[in-house]
Amino acid sequence: MARELTETQRMEQRLLTDLRKPLWRPFMRAIRDYRLIQSGDRIAVCISGGKDSMLLAVMMRLLQRHSEVPFEVVNLIMDPGYSPENRRQVEQNARRLNLNYTLIESDVFEVADAQAGESESPCFLCARMRRGCLYRHAQALGCNKLALGHHYNDVIETTLMAMLYGGQIQAMPPMLHAANFPGMAVIRPLYKVREADICAWRDEFGFAFIRCACRFTESAARDASASARQQTKRLIAALHETNPKVEQNIFNSIHRVQLDTLVGWKQNGVEHSFLDSWTD
Repeated sequence: MARELTETQRMEQRLLTDLRKPLWRPFMRAIRDYRLIQSGDRIAVCISGGKDSMLLAVMMRLLQRHSEVPFEVVNLIMDPGYSPENRRQVEQNARRLNLNYTLIESDVFEVADAQAGESESPCFLCARMRRGCLYRHAQALGCNKLALGHHYNDVIETTLMAMLYGGQIQAMPPMLHAANFPGMAVIRPLYKVREADICAWRDEFGFAFIRCACRFTESAARDASASARQQTKRLIAALHETNPKVEQNIFNSIHRVQLDTLVGWKQNGVEHSFLDSWTD
């Protein structure tokens, strides 16, 4: 008689079978294409409590089990000041997914709200402070990489927002060195996974994840970046109606930058101009 699978085992089996094409394959392509994981890595998976980071933790565990490249995974859940309801939801989902994790207590929400001014929103400060807190704890646990749950749609929306609202061409790279934490790097293994497919996984198993790690979500109108992202989502959706390739084209554009056509650019903090190499 066949052994009955647990819910977690059924989820993992689905990722390797029916959900292989929309989720597992793009996950693996990003890891291979961008060389995100190397032998001996100890990776801290940062779980915010949302759908993206929870799925990432499950997939990283599954990859660790099947990968020929030996690496370690540590799951970090930081409570930056959740409401009791959100805290319970995050812990309940982690238990349901059978995730082992280290819980980090902090007062990031409170500090970010108190320190935010006209030049910096509480959401911007909150994200920066959370990242710093996670870096410190990951480093203390012997990790050399921090895995975040940013996905394909985050990449294209951020790229377009930088141009429309920031006045610059700037992408969200799949891997980068931590500026203030030597020896640490950020990786984004869901870089090629589409948000709609993550939502389909969530809905199939009936999960209720918190919408955002930030308690200011309910009053997002106070943060210009939140409304800007929603506007960008709507713009991309509208463009998709007449150009179904618009998402892929935005994504491809950050892989095919034609430097010879740029008027100015910044590299390693140094500004450059096309005039630097101009000859009459």
